[in-house]
Amino acid sequence: MATLDFNDRMLSLGLARVSEAAAIASATLIGRGDEKAADQAAVNAMREQLNKLDIAGVVVIGEGERDEAPMLFIGEEVGSGNGPGVDIALDPLEGTTLTAKDMPNALTVIAMGPRGSMLHAPDVYMDKLAIGPGFKPGVVTMDMSPSERVSTLAAAKGCSTEDITVCVLERPRHEDMIAELRSTGAAIRLITDGDVAGVMHCAEAATTGIDMYMGSGGAPEGVLAAAALKCMGGQMFGKLLFRNDDERGRATKAGITNFDRVYTRDDMVTSDVIFAATGVTDGSLLAGIKREPGFLTTETVLMRSKTGSVRRMTYRNPV
Repeated sequence: MATLDFNDRMLSLGLARVSEAAAIASATLIGRGDEKAADQAAVNAMREQLNKLDIAGVVVIGEGERDEAPMLFIGEEVGSGNGPGVDIALDPLEGTTLTAKDMPNALTVIAMGPRGSMLHAPDVYMDKLAIGPGFKPGVVTMDMSPSERVSTLAAAKGCSTEDITVCVLERPRHEDMIAELRSTGAAIRLITDGDVAGVMHCAEAATTGIDMYMGSGGAPEGVLAAAALKCMGGQMFGKLLFRNDDERGRATKAGITNFDRVYTRDDMVTSDVIFAATGVTDGSLLAGIKREPGFLTTETVLMRSKTGSVRRMTYRNPV
């Protein structure tokens, strides 16, 4: 039997529907204070829509291990089984806390590429560094200190360090890094959750005002962010962080042998990819779900790395 090609053009609109369905399912739970219910609603809707696609899909970045997640766990097979073999990375609701509290930048996120094209990142932390497009390769590196990264990027942009804005996840573990960044005069935009959106902000600095993302967050989200940047343009680096032997065991189980490797964007996503994200709450990148009598309206960004195309779609859905 011939191997079916990954037809990103034909599959892309189907992927947008998957993202939209998850967002719409979580709409009634925005601001209701129940993170788990919002996440579960998005998971159920995303899985139902994925199974309508003619793909032989495997979830490589999902809702944790098989025993921990009711659906869309890592290794789960989705789709009709009658199409090309694909890797799927997803976060049915990136920002469950943001959704529960009706705070900005909650998204539904999904990426798809040919089978074997995405890093099987274990559920551990990853140290991340990202900038947008238009810079020579390696202008900032993981070896640099946070202040060196700011200075080097400012020089590359031809601006002062005070004109640089860095996005950082607000966590106690980042306090020293934040202090060092502030010593350069750079501005810091702290986010409470949602570091896929945080990395994506770098790719549209003129719109979002964010030049660089750095700090540690979930490794699975790092792969999703790399998929987005592969479509939008930009550089990203990630290094897995391990706190104990259990986490090293997870990495070994995922097939990772070099625990000190620094992954580039194209190491994390090695082939052409399609990416869709739908706004749940209002954010810098996407409008949130709008409720009006009789219908909901969503905004989705749909991107293909093969062509560099970025499509924004508004979907009005009767309810």
